Amino acid sequence: MIEADKFLGALQKNGINFFTGVPDSLLKDVCAYINQNLPSDRHIIATNEGSAVGLAIGHYLATSNPALVYMQNSGLGNAINPLVSLADSKIYGIPMVLMIGWRGEIQTDKSQLKDEPQHLKQGRITLGQLELLGIPWELIDKESDIENKIEKLAKLTKERAGPVALVVRKGTFATFKENFVENATLPKREQVISSLLEHIPDNFPIVSTTGMASRELFELRKAKKNGHQRDFLTVGGMGHALAIASGIALGKTDNKVVCMDGDGALLMHMGALAVSSELENLIHVVLNNGAHDSVGGQPTRAAEVCLSDIARCCGYSLTLFVDESADIIEAVNKAVSYKGSVFLEIKCRRGSRKDLGRPDRTPIENRDELMKFLRGIL
Repeated sequence: MIEADKFLGALQKNGINFFTGVPDSLLKDVCAYINQNLPSDRHIIATNEGSAVGLAIGHYLATSNPALVYMQNSGLGNAINPLVSLADSKIYGIPMVLMIGWRGEIQTDKSQLKDEPQHLKQGRITLGQLELLGIPWELIDKESDIENKIEKLAKLTKERAGPVALVVRKGTFATFKENFVENATLPKREQVISSLLEHIPDNFPIVSTTGMASRELFELRKAKKNGHQRDFLTVGGMGHALAIASGIALGKTDNKVVCMDGDGALLMHMGALAVSSELENLIHVVLNNGAHDSVGGQPTRAAEVCLSDIARCCGYSLTLFVDESADIIEAVNKAVSYKGSVFLEIKCRRGSRKDLGRPDRTPIENRDELMKFLRGIL
C-alpha cells in the first residue's frame, strides 16, 4: 500500500503544496495525514467539490502553482461546471491535479466491485466522464509507483494548462488514524434520532440525509418494528435532502414534513435554506457533529459556525439550538406544534456503533413505499 507521507512528499517535490476537497472514504487515510501535518492555510476542507476547484483556481492565480483537489467520484458532478467553464485549457487554462476516489470501480477483469446502490452507475461512468471533459487521467492502486505517477501528472497539468486526474482504487493507501477530540457530554447521533422518532407524529414523512444518519434511521425503524414507509433515505446526492423534503412539503401543504439533515450536507448546498425557510409545514432538523462522519470523521466548519443563526437570517420562522440531551424532547415538541417553518440544530458526537447495518431495501422499494404512504396521509 502507498504510505501517506510518501504520497505527500511526491506532490510537494513537484510543486504541489496546496490541498482542498471534500472527504471520501477511499481517501480518508491520506486526507487525514494531510490534515494533521499541514497548516490550515495549506489544507482547506471545502463545502463542495465545485468550491474546491474554485479554491484551486485562486491558488494558482496567486502562486503560479497547481493545487491538489480531492473528491469522491460522486462529487465529480459538483465540480464539472468550474472545471469546464473556468479551469479548462481553452478558457483560463488552470493547472490542477484532481484526486478522485473511485467508488463502484470497474476491475481489471471488467467486473464491478461490489458497492452501495448509489455508487454503481457513477462507478461505471467515471472514466468516461473524465474523457468527455477532456481531462487526462491515471489510475493508481496499492502497487503503483506513486512518485512516477505524480511526476507525470504534475508535468502534464503544467504543459497542457488544464486539469488532470488521479483516479484511486479501493485499498490504495495505508491506514493512518487522525486524532480527534470528542466532547463526551454531547449525545450520540443515534440517540438523538431515536428521540426524534419517539416524538415526531406518525403521519410526518422524514427525508434523511446521506450517510450514517439514514443508516441509523433505518436500523431504528427496524428495531422498533414500525415500518420504513414514512422515510426517504437520501443515500446519494449529498446535500440535496433539504430540497427533496421541500419538494414534498410543497406537494403536501396540509401535512408537516421533516428533513433530518447533517452539517456537512447542509454546508454543501446551503443556498437551499433560502427556499426551505418559506415553507410553513417544514421542520428542518440538523444533526451537527462538526464532521464528515460517514467518510472518516474529518471536521466541517459547522463545528465553529452556528447554523441556527444562519437559518434565522435566511428567514426561518422559528430557530432552535440544542446541545444538551435533556433539552431534545422539549425542542422537538415545540417544533412539531409550531405553525411556521422550523430549524432545529442539535449538537451531537461523531461516530457510530461498529455493528451498524445498511438498508436491506432497494432505492426503488424505498421510493414506492414512501409514495404509497404520501398518497394515504391526506
